[in-house]
Amino acid sequence: MENVALSHTKADEVSPLTLAFVGDGVYDLLVREHLVNIANRSVGELNKLKVSLVNCKSQAQFAKLIMPNLTDKEISIYKRGRNAAPKCTPKNSSVADYHSATGLEALFGYLYLNNEKQRVYDIFTMILHNAKTMEV
Repeated sequence: MENVALSHTKADEVSPLTLAFVGDGVYDLLVREHLVNIANRSVGELNKLKVSLVNCKSQAQFAKLIMPNLTDKEISIYKRGRNAAPKCTPKNSSVADYHSATGLEALFGYLYLNNEKQRVYDIFTMILHNAKTMEV
């Protein structure tokens, strides 16, 4: 999906919270696609499963688990997102988890905007592998 505005903007110049905004959508869509591919269930059941993967606590755990597999640049992007100061605070999670989840979403947004789709899928596959080995 090409966006004319992106041809004028490098992802390095986008604010970390904007990267997280994009990455949140990318990550959510990947989770939804994965769940639909593995099981034909009711929308209610799919949503319960989705929430177990798309929440601050899970995303913070996944970020820790994939960190050893990230490049220096990816770690830098993650930290930019993690250290950003969002205007809202989490209701059902710790501030630390919220910041870590924002970092993960910023990474997904950065990679997506840089058209590094294969890397997005590679990192998401790492997350799915880790999700199977831990309680989410």
